[in-house]
Amino acid sequence: MPNKVYVINKHGRPLMPCSPAKARHLLDEGKAKVKKRTPFTIQLVYGSSGYTQEVILGVDAGSKTIGMSASTTKEELLSAEVKPRNDVVDLLSTRREFRRAQRNRKTRYRKPRFDNRVRSKHKGWLAPSVEVKIQEHITSIKRVCRILPVSKVVIETAEFDLQLLKAIEEGKPVPQGEDYQQGEMYGHYNVRQYVLWRDGYTCQCCGAHATKKKEVRLHVHHLESRKVGGDAPDNQVTLCESCHEKLHKGLIAEKDFKKRKRKSTRDA
Repeated sequence: MPNKVYVINKHGRPLMPCSPAKARHLLDEGKAKVKKRTPFTIQLVYGSSGYTQEVILGVDAGSKTIGMSASTTKEELLSAEVKPRNDVVDLLSTRREFRRAQRNRKTRYRKPRFDNRVRSKHKGWLAPSVEVKIQEHITSIKRVCRILPVSKVVIETAEFDLQLLKAIEEGKPVPQGEDYQQGEMYGHYNVRQYVLWRDGYTCQCCGAHATKKKEVRLHVHHLESRKVGGDAPDNQVTLCESCHEKLHKGLIAEKDFKKRKRKSTRDA
């Protein structure tokens, strides 16, 4: 972070920052007081002209790290990296587990109140994990605007063409036009049905195959936990009921069948 002391006037409005030496003189002479220690900010106790320069705040939006830089035409006044919360998915998953476990305990059980879930049906609703990241960006910008006279905010956003990245990785033709509307699960009811069809209705561990003459109960297993890897098709694999039960009991290892091919694209 640049060696600057941030200044606000007696009414709480931000002014241009000053050097540590000048801030020390203002504090010694009783013309200013310490307002905040991180970042170090002083507040003037007398009236000032309020002259400011044009300050542009650049924000590099990100899922795990937010980059921020405020500068004038001559120098950089502030640079920071903000790490937003990434524990919302784990907290919600843990809460869901506790609520499900409560049904098997002999304790008071609150009846489900479906009115509380109507928010998910509203247009424009976002997942809590996404919503908290957006709010972190807004809060970080507001914090900078409290200590610097920001006149313009420039946010750099990146768009990821996940279908194109997947096609290049697998050596398939580049998607064009209607290909973007017909993804890998096109024509399938849900992810589970697609995973079973992709694996040929065959257990990927022992090779058991469901036919008209032979009935094999097939399950869909998450290679990585849903907390970590989500419900993407490449994170799921087809197993028969027997192999699925042995896997969770530790009798067989995950190395006996296919591993996840690609990393999770949740951040993208």
